[in-house]
Amino acid sequence: MAAVVDTELSHATFDFLDKLHSLTGCKGQLVCDKVPHLSLLGDIMRRCIWLVGILFLTMTAHAAAVVDGFAHVRTVGAIDEYTLKANGLQVLLLPEHSSPTLTFMVTYRVGSKNEVTGTTGATHLLEHLMFKGTTQRDRSKGNNVDQMLERTGARYNATTWLDRTNYYENLASEHLASVADMEADRMRNLLLREEDRQPEMTVVRNEFERGENSPIQSLYKEIYQSAFVAHPYHHSTIGHRSDIEKVSIEKLREFYNTYYWPDNATVSIIGDFQPAQALEIVKKTFGALPHSPRAIPSVYTEEPAQTGARRVTVKRAGQLGVVAIAHKIPAATHPDYAAVSLLSAILADGKNSRLYKAVTDKNLSTGVEADTGFNSDPSLHIIFAPLAPGAKHADIENAIVQEVERLKRDGVTEGELKAAIAKTLADSAFKRDGSFAVAGNLNECIAAGDWSLFYALDNATEKVTVADIVRVARSYLNEDQSVVGWFVPTVAGGAAVPGATKSNLFPAGGPSYYRSPGIDTPGVTAASAEAAGGVVAGAIAPKVRRSKITGIDVIAYPTGVKNVFTLRASLPAGRARAGTGNPSIPMLTGMLLDQGTLKQDKFSIAEKLEAVGASINFGVGIDLLEISAKSLKKDAPLLLSLIAEQLRAPAFSEDEFAKAKKQYAGALQRRLESTDFRAADAFTRAVYADGHPSRNPGTDELLAAVESARLEDVKAFHKANYGPEHMTLVMTGDLDMSTLQAAVEQSFSGWSGGVSAVKNSKLEIVQAPQDQVVVMADKTSVSVVLGQVSGLRYNDPDYQALRLATAIFGSGFTGRLMANVRDKEGLTYDVSAYLANDMFRAGDWKISASFSPAMLEKGIASTRRQLELWFDAGVTSDEIASRKTNLIGSFKVNLATTGGMADALLAAVNRGYDVGWLDDFPVKINAIKDEQVNGAIKKYLKPNQMVLIKAGTLPVSSQQ
Repeated sequence: MAAVVDTELSHATFDFLDKLHSLTGCKGQLVCDKVPHLSLLGDIMRRCIWLVGILFLTMTAHAAAVVDGFAHVRTVGAIDEYTLKANGLQVLLLPEHSSPTLTFMVTYRVGSKNEVTGTTGATHLLEHLMFKGTTQRDRSKGNNVDQMLERTGARYNATTWLDRTNYYENLASEHLASVADMEADRMRNLLLREEDRQPEMTVVRNEFERGENSPIQSLYKEIYQSAFVAHPYHHSTIGHRSDIEKVSIEKLREFYNTYYWPDNATVSIIGDFQPAQALEIVKKTFGALPHSPRAIPSVYTEEPAQTGARRVTVKRAGQLGVVAIAHKIPAATHPDYAAVSLLSAILADGKNSRLYKAVTDKNLSTGVEADTGFNSDPSLHIIFAPLAPGAKHADIENAIVQEVERLKRDGVTEGELKAAIAKTLADSAFKRDGSFAVAGNLNECIAAGDWSLFYALDNATEKVTVADIVRVARSYLNEDQSVVGWFVPTVAGGAAVPGATKSNLFPAGGPSYYRSPGIDTPGVTAASAEAAGGVVAGAIAPKVRRSKITGIDVIAYPTGVKNVFTLRASLPAGRARAGTGNPSIPMLTGMLLDQGTLKQDKFSIAEKLEAVGASINFGVGIDLLEISAKSLKKDAPLLLSLIAEQLRAPAFSEDEFAKAKKQYAGALQRRLESTDFRAADAFTRAVYADGHPSRNPGTDELLAAVESARLEDVKAFHKANYGPEHMTLVMTGDLDMSTLQAAVEQSFSGWSGGVSAVKNSKLEIVQAPQDQVVVMADKTSVSVVLGQVSGLRYNDPDYQALRLATAIFGSGFTGRLMANVRDKEGLTYDVSAYLANDMFRAGDWKISASFSPAMLEKGIASTRRQLELWFDAGVTSDEIASRKTNLIGSFKVNLATTGGMADALLAAVNRGYDVGWLDDFPVKINAIKDEQVNGAIKKYLKPNQMVLIKAGTLPVSSQQ
């Protein structure tokens, strides 16, 4: 808004001057030379005219954003803050019109820190109950929150964290009034029924059990519980199991009536809307609500000074050890926070970080990560380091401590600081890529105590000095303020099992959700736009610029986002290309791409990227090597040149190859800890024949393959499969087309080779036992997969019909599975059905769920019952029509970011379609007949022949 106002100031002022001058016959002159006797007053008149013009502009510029009943508080950056005078509701507006979507978010200033012993987890359980019905909206009326929002195609969710609870919807702009009315309704009119609490309690308990499956989460909880003895950050957001089970509906109602008031909330509206209209809507919907009848309680407990190091150890079944070192750090609003954040980046962010070089690059760990708490009260900075195979806990702990002490003693370089600042500022730009990303990050600033941190931290970051980094390191990274945590995996006899992987190390380090987080989380986009249907601000295809450059299919799509360049690319060098050879070679090849080239080592490349805050990531899937990259607009040519260099001339050194083998082996061992992975992994071997690309090799087989892999095999694979033929490169965002085309030409010129994807023409399945059990120790939740091979590719004529039927059955909270197995019976946190979107071969159809061991058989029986009802009776015309509307609405949301648009274009082309497919898709969805949907269910699925996989710690009766 600030930039727009500046432009309007200039234009409006000169328009005003032109009108004023025209009264005396002057044409745009600041002093009227036709009235000589006024010449002595010329300078005064000129100044007055300018002042009047500016005043005129100020009045007109704010007229559209001023509504009776609101007080304009301040404008920071592009965000305007208002207060609704009637009840104290804070409102933040950021209009941005690059996509016809918006995000509506309500943030309540209440989190798990507001709980006490006996009510831990109450904030999160109440969050779940906020979806169960109000006096105006209820499932029985067909208009509850889930039913309303899924019809619009919205991405929505709710999360609870230490300092706040938030509810959000990312949806098409025309639904602003409806969603505001819904949020205002549940702010004060929640029913809070015992008949809703009981099944939802078991849902949340299963969410708790799923989290407990992770040994990393257990370690994270233990560290916080040791670090905070007085402050309520001591307990986790999801709470203690006994509190979840026993908290009464009366206690929850008391919690609701204490904190859910307009004067304890912030409404944020980001995206495509007109401010004056939005304020009128907020006044109409929220204005009738009263403010809290009493002062909102605040947490005044302060954590006493820690007077010595603390240690915790978690021992349980697992595959790898972990070392974590935590230190107390100040609140997000503290003047030192920006320096602490940069200190963390210097220590653990990227290949040029201190700990990567001291620990990961020396094969002690497979990857070091740091978690910097961003909270309203002092919290923790935690360094996590999973052990590499063969490494010892004491060695990695000592290496980390020594590196921290070296930094405190010797300081950091200007180069390190500049790189950290560049990464931080670039990340801030990326956080403005779409309304969903903005809202998610703004929400955390609200929770931290000052929403203007969204901008203020950037300003503070730019001012941090080398001396500041040393000062905060010496102030906060001290042994007496530390907690050291070890996770020691055990097997029979208590022996530690080595192995690790660099992955998401913080499963407990984020909020608890109403529904499983993923593509509906702010800042996170879908992997592809397979669910697309509808239109986005006019046709897409006419705006696409597509050309063949040095053999590469280059697709460019400019969007309204400013200063952000996003790249997605792929070429057929996935795991399927291994054929009957060593199955680990495609993955090892991809892992080595960013470990140095023939021209420069990995540290030189990392230094160039980090200096401008850019990133490049390579991933190896079944069929494709996938490339994801992002930078600021000015650095796009650099990004393209580095991607080309890494693809064309990787160094493939013996030293890096040895490290990659160890990291890959650690990753394989680490994923054995996940019940979800073990169930899905076993399913692939149950339904796909040996040699089929979709069949996972056994872990022992794959570990042996990694051990026997040779560097010569990697080089041969690269030579045979990498090249521009069949490569697709998509660019979206703020694009300078002539510069980008020249950069692609220069970077990739002279490169040759490449192969097409492996396409299986026939369906290959194996007749496996229908029930299989994967027994795992120390797991509190069992993962279940029930399914079969579908026989359908993505571009088969019946695919979309079966996909539509599957969505009705098992997608979202209006899907039959969640509506019944979760909402009505309370048997699980998550149960969903999926139709695989394989682009080169027939995929599978499956149901995935999790149940506590005590509810396992009941949950499976309920799931099967819903499957039989769906299969026998089919779906209704109303369900089909509603789901079509859902898909059309979700299309706008999918494409509202540069990443979402790039993913959609790349997926369409890889599936063999022209880019016009994205424009044609809504027509195709709407053309599907009811009989096609129900016919596809019967034609392709056989419920009585589906394979059932159970993975976890099962009751003895279920292990048969």
